[in-house]
Amino acid sequence: MSSVIVIGGGAAGMMAAYAAAQYGHKVVLLEKNDKLGRKLFITGKGRCNVTNACEQDELFDHIVSNPKFLYSAFYDFDNRQIMELIRNAGCPLKVERGERVFPVSDHSSDVIVALERLLRKAGVEVRLCTTVSEVLAENGQVTGVRTTDGRVLTAPAVVLATGGLSYPATGSTGDGHRMAERIGHTVQECRPALVPMEIRESWCGRLQGLSLKNVTLTMDSGTKKIWQGFGEMLFTHFGISGPLVLSASSFYHKCKKPEEVTVTIDLKPALTVEQLDKRILRDFEQNPNKQLKNVIGSLYPAKLTPVMIELSGIDGDKRIHEITRQERDRLIEKTKKMQMHVSGLRDFTEAIITQGGVKVKEVNPSTMESKHVKGLYFAGELLDLDAVTGGFNLQIAWSTGHLAGSSIPDGN
Repeated sequence: MSSVIVIGGGAAGMMAAYAAAQYGHKVVLLEKNDKLGRKLFITGKGRCNVTNACEQDELFDHIVSNPKFLYSAFYDFDNRQIMELIRNAGCPLKVERGERVFPVSDHSSDVIVALERLLRKAGVEVRLCTTVSEVLAENGQVTGVRTTDGRVLTAPAVVLATGGLSYPATGSTGDGHRMAERIGHTVQECRPALVPMEIRESWCGRLQGLSLKNVTLTMDSGTKKIWQGFGEMLFTHFGISGPLVLSASSFYHKCKKPEEVTVTIDLKPALTVEQLDKRILRDFEQNPNKQLKNVIGSLYPAKLTPVMIELSGIDGDKRIHEITRQERDRLIEKTKKMQMHVSGLRDFTEAIITQGGVKVKEVNPSTMESKHVKGLYFAGELLDLDAVTGGFNLQIAWSTGHLAGSSIPDGN
């Protein structure tokens, strides 16, 4: 039995510790917080979107950065396996819209309790309120770690799973990146991802609190389409948020000219321009003497109606029978293409995940072991890996954590 130290008690760290213990190692899990899974507790708005129940091959389609690096990890431990593991640990799961997987209770704490139960059963020693300052190595081989209070813990294998920079209040403060750099690894530029967008248009703030469902969002940079998706979004006092916007934000830095980035919303994606025109004409024919502002309310949420009238350039007090074909066309155009200019993204305090991290070319994708330092393994958000919303980022954590823990050889 060989010793393994896992740094970080989040999703990836807990999974790495469990897997290593299952493979017969004596495992010590070090967590700087006073409890495990602090970030896991707030994911999915406190419900914990455990994973996504899509087909295994479809997992790769939702990875933004370095999907090929994850082949071994996903095939070693996929979404079906984490679902089975958590269920068997006493936490029933359910599948919702978009194949998102949640605990039946809608409480992320139940997922954490299930994982803690697995760790206890596997014999993992958990040490809370323990902050690691440095990974120790000699002659290209890990020898252990040093904690901030000066203690040295020895082990021939260390798994670094400290997370990224998102939600720093949960303890994600870049410690792992600094430790990785100090021991010889390259850290790719870290940026907030799955984060709300700030919008230039002043009318956007007037829609604060308005949620739109079943819309299509397209993000363009100049004339180039960067990303498109269908789903739900939310207006805020500074711009836009919600699942669609968060996923689009992960592609924002792919834009060569961020100052030219626009977001266009199709409010009625189920209708063609011709079908929408017929719908509006029908409403107009039934109410020829009413004012526009009192007729188009059936097309939009109440809060959105005055904004749409403003964007279309039509006087809201104008009688329906006075509206020209050109004016009607403008209303249709704005309904199918409500455009906003992105001024930037919110910061790490509002980001769900980190884009960037330890360079994956310096890590063996078949084992998660460092190519520079023998016995050093990486897992989770610390690595330059990220995905869109829907449970895929947690699946990265589960899969890379499991592969790292299960790859540590006896007598390493």
